[in-house]
Amino acid sequence: MSKVPPLCEVQLENEFFRVTRWTIEPGQTIPMHRHDHEYVVVPLVTQTMHVTNSDGSEIVAELVEGQSYTRPAGSEHRVENRNTSQTLVFVEVEHLGQDS
Repeated sequence: MSKVPPLCEVQLENEFFRVTRWTIEPGQTIPMHRHDHEYVVVPLVTQTMHVTNSDGSEIVAELVEGQSYTRPAGSEHRVENRNTSQTLVFVEVEHLGQDS
């Protein structure tokens, strides 16, 4: 695994949303983390992503460019790009607040 952390660019943040663009080079990992908010992932490439959940189970996620998916608040996992030649890029949109 690469010792260099993935590139994390917060593009927008307000009281309702945080939008982050993630760029994960081959061999890089986003360490174990917990999502405190529901979120949507928008893949910008078609690529395989390996997700290890906090219980040790693993998901091989086949991302398709432009095909979004959502996960609930409380999700806890590590994300890896095990590919040897392709960069993994996606936008994560976290729902931070409720409209009143």
